[in-house]
Amino acid sequence: MSEFQESGSRFGPTSAETRRIGKYEIIKELGRGATSVVYKAYDPFQDREVAVKAVYPEVLGDDEHGHRYRKLFVTEASLAGKLAHPHIVAIYDAVSGAEASYIVMEYVDGSTLERYTQPEHLLPLSRVLEIIYKCARALDYAAREGVIHRDIKPANILLSGEADIKISDFGAALNNSSDTTQITGVGSPAYMSPEQVREQPLTYQTDIFSLGVVFYQLLTGRLPFTGTNNYSIIYQIINVEPAPPSRFRAEVPVRVDGIVLRMLSKNTVERYQTWGDLAGDLVEALGGSRAKAPDGMPEAEKFDTLRRLEFFRGFSDVELWEVLRLAKWQRLPASTVLIQEGDIGSSFFILAEGEVEVRKQGKLLNSLKAGECFGEMAYLGKHKFQRSASVVASADVVVIEIRAETLPRASELCRHHFNGAFLELLVDRLSAANLRLSRLLADSNVSVF
Repeated sequence: MSEFQESGSRFGPTSAETRRIGKYEIIKELGRGATSVVYKAYDPFQDREVAVKAVYPEVLGDDEHGHRYRKLFVTEASLAGKLAHPHIVAIYDAVSGAEASYIVMEYVDGSTLERYTQPEHLLPLSRVLEIIYKCARALDYAAREGVIHRDIKPANILLSGEADIKISDFGAALNNSSDTTQITGVGSPAYMSPEQVREQPLTYQTDIFSLGVVFYQLLTGRLPFTGTNNYSIIYQIINVEPAPPSRFRAEVPVRVDGIVLRMLSKNTVERYQTWGDLAGDLVEALGGSRAKAPDGMPEAEKFDTLRRLEFFRGFSDVELWEVLRLAKWQRLPASTVLIQEGDIGSSFFILAEGEVEVRKQGKLLNSLKAGECFGEMAYLGKHKFQRSASVVASADVVVIEIRAETLPRASELCRHHFNGAFLELLVDRLSAANLRLSRLLADSNVSVF
């Protein structure tokens, strides 16, 4: 029985009979290109919707280009289960056989960024900044896993909702952890870096350049390097400096111009040296270019705040995105009572900005600053807990609230890091309490045996 159960050739029209690719039940076609067709499908074993990219059989058997296409297929398939990031399309499964070759991926209910590169459909500046920020964080993660994408373009970035993005199509990726020979000359000319068109050795900085081209296009509705053919585009990439985006969209601030042009530097020494440096500049630009969200902070700024806090030092980027999904953020004025002594609560808090006072029966017990946690007994006790002290904001604060009952939705590794962070917290507080007790006894001239 064929791996691909449908009538017609080249994955064409089918009968009313249920179509399958292996164990996956086809729901509908999502799109097709020169080498493959993508379906929305259902995985009955995992009870989830997936996307299945099936390569046309004649493509892999092509005498002239078959080896190249097989190589691209194997490259993408080899990443199954290896890149786990909220802004990268997950690859679940891959099959290569005589009758069918396909890759099973996470299904994303959305569209590519291609629509939003058209002048009549440009996104607000703040959304563009947040999208590029999330791409930068995802590509930083991939680079640390030894993977360089090499084909960043709007068609390979999916957008779901306001700014939830997923980077897809790692078929052209350079995997530094792989022993296999990598093919050259892959990518889309308009988005290639100077070192890529010259077929020089590549680092993650080639993805920074390509993302800069996408950034430019999302801001202005035009490419920074244009020409009547690939040769003229390549000439411009190597020799011509692009105009600042603000020339074509007046609302783009000078700071954003600077970020884009630095990403597009032809010399890698002048380009961003790390994804973290780029992300930091994007967060600063976001702070000055968008209307505040209801809780006062865009996601990119929240993520950057978590990354700086000592409490989350041991968390990976992936786990920090989990925390963002679980947490409630609030900006509150001085004198706000965050926890009332005697109340029953199930939330714990991490102080992101400002300072709070811990009081018991009106007496000051302690002052906590940014990065410190309070209300943790609601987590450690595993049930609703009667508060033993009050916590009051002594200045304007930003607090991160997490309800203990939501943590089971987090991954096991994320919960493990919460446990570790709380253990460190308890040890530090016990040590501080012992020090205070020792000083108190010394001041009272009391001997302890």
